[in-house]
Amino acid sequence: MAEIVLENIMKRFGSLVAVNDLNLDIKNKEFVVLLGPSGCGKTTTLRMISGLELPDEGKILLDGEDVTFKRASQRDIAFVFQLYALYPLMTVYGNMSFPLRTQGYSKAKINEEVNRAAEILKIKHILNKKPKELAGGDMQRVALGRALVRRPKVFLLDEPIGTLDAKFREEMRTELKKLHVDVGATTVYVTHDQIEAMSMGDKVVIMNKGLLQQVGTPQEIYNDPKNLFVAKFIGSPGMNFINCTAVKNESGKVYLKIAAVNDSIHIPENLQILILDKNMVEKELILGVRPEDISLEFKEKEDYIKSEVFIIETLGSYNIIDIKMGIETVKVRTLPVVVPDIGTKAFIGFDMQRIKLFDKETENSIM
Repeated sequence: MAEIVLENIMKRFGSLVAVNDLNLDIKNKEFVVLLGPSGCGKTTTLRMISGLELPDEGKILLDGEDVTFKRASQRDIAFVFQLYALYPLMTVYGNMSFPLRTQGYSKAKINEEVNRAAEILKIKHILNKKPKELAGGDMQRVALGRALVRRPKVFLLDEPIGTLDAKFREEMRTELKKLHVDVGATTVYVTHDQIEAMSMGDKVVIMNKGLLQQVGTPQEIYNDPKNLFVAKFIGSPGMNFINCTAVKNESGKVYLKIAAVNDSIHIPENLQILILDKNMVEKELILGVRPEDISLEFKEKEDYIKSEVFIIETLGSYNIIDIKMGIETVKVRTLPVVVPDIGTKAFIGFDMQRIKLFDKETENSIM
């Protein structure tokens, strides 16, 4: 078992609040990704779990045991850093065996564990090489191997593939996820790369400015963002945001009036009821819609908004087309065969089962 619980964790560096009242439950054998921009508090959180930093307030539990002020060596946790931290004068075998040698394991046991880890990571052929002879991907595997030989309860990974090129990162994402499944240890992974987070995590924890923004599966985070920050941060390109106001006509029906074009669009009955229940009529809202949930037509269509083609990005398997809608611009994802001329008149419609509505004042989802 390796369950981690963070209760009301606070960490300050002088006047800077790096982590602010963080509560988080990480279940046994979960692969949890801490995601957010630089300076959001994710690495500080990881270091507090490891014991390399101590919280100013709150409690850290490992399998129900309070380890808040225990040293890193007492937590049965393995930490893998972004820059590998390999000993340059030692061979790969020496680097991987070092944690076991310092704990007094027998040579036979050390040899067994190093070879087991090397087999899993496919690095047996480089055990006699030194770090300077290795490529970045191999150095990362050695750093992982050094952590793996200890058979820890928890792996903590701090942007471990951030320095690799795109091809190696893609390969290592698959390798790391496979390693997690094979070993079965609880894994907490820090990154600012949403692709890593969404493709690897069982659960994604989004942070910003020291505050927890949302926790959920990748699908929940993508499909049901709790606020504008999450909606903007997740997705490439991110969600489109369109200023609007909820208005009610004489017959009691609720519409969304789009500020940029002074036009209104129909919304489903469930959204009308939601807006009425939350007293959001005549309130300023933000309509959120992802690029793949916008339909693009070149003939006028009911409930579609008149616009024009502004910029086209051809990306191989799909295109991203920037559409000028009055004073606002929205991004539409299309098939690669859709390549209209710049300035072409167009009409866009939204998938009403997929749109999100946010309170402009609080920036929180009203759905």
